[in-house]
Amino acid sequence: MKGSIELHKDRFIEELIEFLRIPSISALSEHKEDVQTGAKWVADSLKSIGMENVDVIETDGHPIVYGDWLHAEGKPTVLVYGHYDVQPADPLDLWETPPFDPVVRDGKIFARGATDDKGQLFLHIKAIELLMKENGKLPVNVKFCIEGEEEVASPNLVPFIEQNQEKLSNDAVVISDTSFIEKGLPAICTSLRGALAMELQVKTANSDLHSGTYGGGVPNSIHALVQLLDSMRHENGQVAIDGFYEGVPELTDELRAEVAKVPFNEDQVKKDLELDELFGEEGFSFHERVGIRPTLEINGITGGFQGEGLKTIVPKEASAKISCRLVGDQNPGDIYAAIERHVEAHKPTGTSVSLHQYIQANPIAIDSANPMIQTAADAYEEVYGVRPLFPKEGGSIPIVEVFSRVLDSPVVLMGFGLPSENLHAPNEHFHLENFTKGIETVCNYFRRLSE
Repeated sequence: MKGSIELHKDRFIEELIEFLRIPSISALSEHKEDVQTGAKWVADSLKSIGMENVDVIETDGHPIVYGDWLHAEGKPTVLVYGHYDVQPADPLDLWETPPFDPVVRDGKIFARGATDDKGQLFLHIKAIELLMKENGKLPVNVKFCIEGEEEVASPNLVPFIEQNQEKLSNDAVVISDTSFIEKGLPAICTSLRGALAMELQVKTANSDLHSGTYGGGVPNSIHALVQLLDSMRHENGQVAIDGFYEGVPELTDELRAEVAKVPFNEDQVKKDLELDELFGEEGFSFHERVGIRPTLEINGITGGFQGEGLKTIVPKEASAKISCRLVGDQNPGDIYAAIERHVEAHKPTGTSVSLHQYIQANPIAIDSANPMIQTAADAYEEVYGVRPLFPKEGGSIPIVEVFSRVLDSPVVLMGFGLPSENLHAPNEHFHLENFTKGIETVCNYFRRLSE
């Protein structure tokens, strides 16, 4: 198989470049046609490798692409999930080359979507192509479910899964949308934090006011917002909202030992981030803080005069974007209600406050001992020469919990990205070594599942 990959490598990369040229930005309405183009491109790719029943399924938002090959009688069925939509490319001035004009340099391919998730999705398509060419059939049954709304929290995939449980039934869901620990050290993520995102708005007077005439005599929306936000977290890093920690599991010695296996160099992290010190909840290590503990973060603040120079006003309104990462049995709806109560109880005098929710997703934990996961670990070990670790990922892929719960399936998070690949940032890229080795690993995995 390795020889076949090398034989076709140049063509595979050219096809990936073609895929990456499509600016399929799901969050921006002006790119709706580009997202449609991305869906059609994926569907055509599935047809070209021999997938059957390929369909571009329209939703109230962006399309879902489905395809399958179900002729491996008595063998497991694998559902491959991925997404063809990408993040916006801003800020454009920080890209060394245009985000939708892919460039290969230094063994990497640079473009928006290179690692999240087009490159990782595409290696599955190429693995299936090679397996079909090698034997005229596949060692396992395969279904593809590929969406165009992952970057906007998959609003239409959830009802699709709920309404098509038989169509999507499987023995394992395989997803490549995560990262290695570091170069050469693969990882199979076994937990994802849940997510909750919202916007808090504070209003005071009915207009901005002259700070000379009114300053010191009326409430200031930005002061009020800062005061309210500061009330949400203690100095020791703990969240100060009543009820926030309900459902957070106690850390067992076994879990802490598993987390501790993931290598961590604090000095290197501080150097890379140009920080004097790290910060977080007292009593927990860095990997525990970012993987298995909940958080509340302020993502952005807006208020008052933002233009060049100075405008001496008492601003009438200010707002903040807030996100939480949740773990264990924390319920996003309950946490949102707790934050609403906190905001109302702590709002400063002379203010009106409101909250608007954007995203909520449940956390998920996956048993690393599951045979489908251990077989994936075997496949990695054969190709990379080292057995993967099983880290707890601090991010959220909301649809993972839905697949697991609704389809009652083990989810195998076979990531091939690297933490350094700038996903969601300028100069996003994907290491071509992991693209080709990823194809080999997926082929290996499907063969092992057949056995």
